[in-house]
Amino acid sequence: MISKIAFLGCAAGLVFAGTLCRAEAPSLSLQEQEKGWKLLFNGEDLAGWRSFKKKEGPEKGWVVENGALKHVAKGGGADIISDAEFGDFELTWEWMVAQGANSGLKYFISEERSQAIGHEYQLIDDARHPDAKLAQGKRVTASFYDVLAPKDRKTHEAGEWNTSRVLVKGNHVEHWLNGGKVLEYELGSPELEEAVSKSKFKTVKGFGTKIKGHILLQDHGDEITFRNIKIRDHGF
Repeated sequence: MISKIAFLGCAAGLVFAGTLCRAEAPSLSLQEQEKGWKLLFNGEDLAGWRSFKKKEGPEKGWVVENGALKHVAKGGGADIISDAEFGDFELTWEWMVAQGANSGLKYFISEERSQAIGHEYQLIDDARHPDAKLAQGKRVTASFYDVLAPKDRKTHEAGEWNTSRVLVKGNHVEHWLNGGKVLEYELGSPELEEAVSKSKFKTVKGFGTKIKGHILLQDHGDEITFRNIKIRDHGF
């Protein structure tokens, strides 16, 4: 049941984390279920997600609207991570950034580290955010943030939905954007080690090697909306 306060918040467009307003919840087709796909976000609340190194999710910053999960610009809160950890997996999601916004989805997040550092699939307004102009293409949408630049991308404007995919199979990793593969690399390879050595992660122990970890949705202080977050776990 939605409380009176939450109901008024819904009417005003100020939806609180954990509250569902005019829901259009995501679902899986029978074929997807048979292939092992699962919803990583239920379209209703933050069940299955929490703050880094905490048991609960943030009390502010993240809201649910029409079955989608939005981080509110300057809304506070924090990054959120999946309860579950994944090694080999296939992850798909839809996302939309506001004009000038910067965010990301990270994988291989380990709580044994002091910070939520992992491999980041960059999600950014390439046309307006200054960070996208830095690091020789290694900070644009679908990059392995600050490490590897994507190629042959087809991006949609800020305020429009994009579809992304990450595939991890053994040591092989792929980034996809709007139906096209734009980046691939091999974990632990000399090529990746060299790229990491030139990045801001060069001093992070074990960065660039295979680990089992959480999925993270980033709070970068800007507005971003996620929906239809689905994952197929292939073990480790």
